[in-house]
Amino acid sequence: MDVYAFVRDPANLPRWSTGIGGSVVWEDGEWFVETPAGRARIRFAPRNADGVLDHDVLTPTGEEVHVPLRVLADGDGSEVVLTLSVPAGGDAELERDAALVVADLARLRQVLEAPGA
Repeated sequence: MDVYAFVRDPANLPRWSTGIGGSVVWEDGEWFVETPAGRARIRFAPRNADGVLDHDVLTPTGEEVHVPLRVLADGDGSEVVLTLSVPAGGDAELERDAALVVADLARLRQVLEAPGA
């Protein structure tokens, strides 16, 4: 499976990202996702050959969050790298966010490596 194409498609987010409540819609030229906090807009970097999947999330509170995300070639496979920023909430919030990202990336791997994927 093409890891870049799978991760880049917002319709796949509910399959691997815990922050998405299951609803992803394309509306008026924009992707919107339902999160536990409400509806958020998500915009990915333009399609590219470098594996860059950076995206900006406009949260329900109006905060814009930039998420650096890459799919890197690694031998016969791929490595997915997400960079966290230190949130305003400090270390405790960073640890919580890191745990969520680790769980999401583990779930992504499970989905991608499942038979028939």
